[in-house]
Amino acid sequence: MSGSKDCGGHHKSPWKNFRRVISCILILLLLVLITILLIWAILRPSKPNFTLLDTTVYAFNATTFNFLTSNFQITVRSENPNDDIGIYYDRLDVYATYRNQEITLRTRFPPTYQGHNEVNIWSPIIYGTMVPISPEYSVALGAEQMAGSVFLVIKIDGRLRWKVGTFVTGRYHIHARCPAYITFGEQSHGVLVGENAVKFQFYSRCSVSL
Repeated sequence: MSGSKDCGGHHKSPWKNFRRVISCILILLLLVLITILLIWAILRPSKPNFTLLDTTVYAFNATTFNFLTSNFQITVRSENPNDDIGIYYDRLDVYATYRNQEITLRTRFPPTYQGHNEVNIWSPIIYGTMVPISPEYSVALGAEQMAGSVFLVIKIDGRLRWKVGTFVTGRYHIHARCPAYITFGEQSHGVLVGENAVKFQFYSRCSVSL
C-alpha cells in the first residue's frame, strides 16, 4: 500500500513543478508589461511635427468646367521631438485637397524609421489628371484663380508605431494638414523654375492629430 501511495506522489510532482514554472513565467511577463506601461506613461510621447517647406507647381489647369488637372512637387519636413522614443512610419499617403475635395491621387512615402529628435525630408510628386470637381467648387475655384490666389490643403494620412527601447507599440492613425496658398498672375509670389514650373516657398506648420 505504501508503495502505491509513493508512486502516486511521484506522478503529481512533475505537474506541480510545471504549474509553478508557468506561474513564474506569467508573473514575470506581467511585471515586464507593467514596467513598460509605467515607462510609457512617464515618457508620454509627443506628436511628430510636420512642416510644408515649398510647393512647385508644374500644372494647374481648371479651364475645363468641373475638371481639374494639376501637378505639384512638395517638400515636407518631419521631426520627431521625443528624446527617448523612436517612430516607425509604416504608411504615409500625401495628396492635395480643395475645400476638402481630393484633387490629386495619393502618393505613398517609403516606410521610414525616425530616431530620437531626428528630422526627415520628403519631396514627393502629387498629381491628378482631369479630376472631377463638384459644380459649385469648380465655379469657386475658377473665381479664386482669376482673383490670383487659391487656397489648398496638403494632407498626409497614415499609420505609425512608437518604439521605446525594445518595445514597439501597435499602430496609431496619424493625420497632418498643411495649408498652401498658390498665387497666380501679377499677385504671384512664386519663382519661375524652368519654362513652365513655379516654386512657392513656405514654412507652413501642419496641424497633426493622432
